[in-house]
Amino acid sequence: MGGVVVLGVFVADTAYRAVRMPRMGETILGNTFSLGPGGKGSNQAVAAARMGADVTMITKLGRDDFADMALKTWAEAGVKPHVEQLADNYTGAAYIFIEEATGDNAIIIAPGAAATISAADMDKASDVIRSASVFVTQLEQPMDAAFRALEIARAAGITTILNPAPAAELPSGMLTLCDYVTPNETETEELTGIAVNSEQDGARASAALRNMGVGTPIITLGERGVYLDGHGLVPAVNAGPVVETTGAGDAFNGGFAAALANGSGPLEAVKIGCATAGISVTRAGTAPSMPSRAEVEALMSG
Repeated sequence: MGGVVVLGVFVADTAYRAVRMPRMGETILGNTFSLGPGGKGSNQAVAAARMGADVTMITKLGRDDFADMALKTWAEAGVKPHVEQLADNYTGAAYIFIEEATGDNAIIIAPGAAATISAADMDKASDVIRSASVFVTQLEQPMDAAFRALEIARAAGITTILNPAPAAELPSGMLTLCDYVTPNETETEELTGIAVNSEQDGARASAALRNMGVGTPIITLGERGVYLDGHGLVPAVNAGPVVETTGAGDAFNGGFAAALANGSGPLEAVKIGCATAGISVTRAGTAPSMPSRAEVEALMSG
């Protein structure tokens, strides 16, 4: 299997379950609390590694207990860290509210040391980026770092994936560096101005993204599945009752990247990503919810 290099952020997820979100100035009682590893880039790296890919994670951490959690998480999943640790900064953390009845979530991220990742850091890591067959990044670290890393990967002929999350305005030319872009409904509307409420909307939004320079747009639609440009709607995979959706997008991206690195075409890779996400939502947490390659293969062949 080819190598996957992920530029992204690790954060410690502090997850609170309650019946509803408190209003401003209000205090309510929660039902459960958990602390665990998260961050989109880290989650995607873990998902890809558990799917059998040779994965390297590029990021920055502090020197604290949350950094120890990150390094332990990656070691257990088989992710190789390419990490700078800063003694004068903190490792990122996230507040995650989970609605008890639905498993839906709302998130605040404080990236800490990872907020200092720069374009110059990407130049220093260029050999690592060029070692990949698939390069993946998101928008939790600074935009200029993601842009520069995509430039390096594209110049080396590496397959590039941008998960444009959280939603943000992208600099001119960034999408032209992307073989695949994987926004959800919210991010798609942010990028294109098109709300994706049907397969026809997906086709229109994909056309808009292609016009912006994207090679192949892929729009993730939660329980509806994934709209793959050129193929239409690929159904979601039901692996059991939904417990938590927080890590679903990351599971999809990690599974998709690993499948591409293993030589799958886009349609097969999307199906593998959907199965990876389908299993992840049946479990609590983000990185801990990522399934193994054997689990995904068993679900797809069942």
